[in-house]
Amino acid sequence: MVLELPRIAIATGDPAGIGPEISLKAALDPQVRGICRPILVGDRTAIETHARACGLGPGYRFIDKTADARWNDGAVNVLECPSLDGKLELGVADARYGRAALASARRAIQAAFAGEVEAVVAAPQTEKSIAMAGIHFDGYPSFVARETGLAENDVFLMHCFDDTRIVHCTLHCSVREAVELITRERVTRVIRATDEALKKLAAPSRRIYVSGLNPHAGEDGLFGREEIEIIKPAIEDAKKSGIDVHGPFGADTMFHKKDCGAYIVMLHDQGHITSKLLAFARTAGLSIGSPILFSSVAHGSAFDIAGKNLAKPAAVIEAISRLAKGGTAKAAA
Repeated sequence: MVLELPRIAIATGDPAGIGPEISLKAALDPQVRGICRPILVGDRTAIETHARACGLGPGYRFIDKTADARWNDGAVNVLECPSLDGKLELGVADARYGRAALASARRAIQAAFAGEVEAVVAAPQTEKSIAMAGIHFDGYPSFVARETGLAENDVFLMHCFDDTRIVHCTLHCSVREAVELITRERVTRVIRATDEALKKLAAPSRRIYVSGLNPHAGEDGLFGREEIEIIKPAIEDAKKSGIDVHGPFGADTMFHKKDCGAYIVMLHDQGHITSKLLAFARTAGLSIGSPILFSSVAHGSAFDIAGKNLAKPAAVIEAISRLAKGGTAKAAA
């Protein structure tokens, strides 16, 4: 029995930004080709426009279904997702480009859900373009949840860089709404989703540290009681099922703790500030808690450098590497 490299779909993101460029560069990268079989998912016009603009001239195989992909001749496989009508203008926000970005992600998710690929990586979208299209979008975790039939609050974001993984209990909402979302049940769910993700990713440690919501994790109730009444009881609930989880700790000091599989934070900025300070352009965002393996990049569409051959694919490669190492290889006779 031979283990085949996993097939990883790369949704090319906003066609007017750097998404198609960094997707192409990742698919051509020798490191990526050594650990997976990449398939780009996107609009043909966008792929060809970026390839010309950046001088990326390999052969392309445009396919209608994943079964037609081949990896024996160096060509880049592109699962076509026609979504542009008319000329593509780089570096601008447009409703058409918002629809196109989500269409490529949706097609890639469908392929993973059907077992046609082992994982999905999504290049950056532009939330302004999506909003211009009149589409509700508050991040990929809830999008993945809806596309796979789950409640939108049951999929969580895990930021990954180097040996660090940071999971967010709440994400793109106001702080007021986030505080209301932080319940004992939700904190327990995010702990369990984190433990399961660490298992799938074959993480060397499955120890989980959980932050508090308030300064100094509430200081024994002096600065708030959420830690006492919600977070600590949730941690104890998770411990009863055998999960190696500890906390709550102050979010300002927790990241110094070692021997850790993942940190869980309560609010968007508690995790994002750490990720973007330490690994601004190479953080991968993994959506956990869904039936598929899905990751995105943690940076934006960089309109100012779109089509200039300046964008680096480091975050896409980071995301691919993590998914490929996470036990996604498939057995072949």
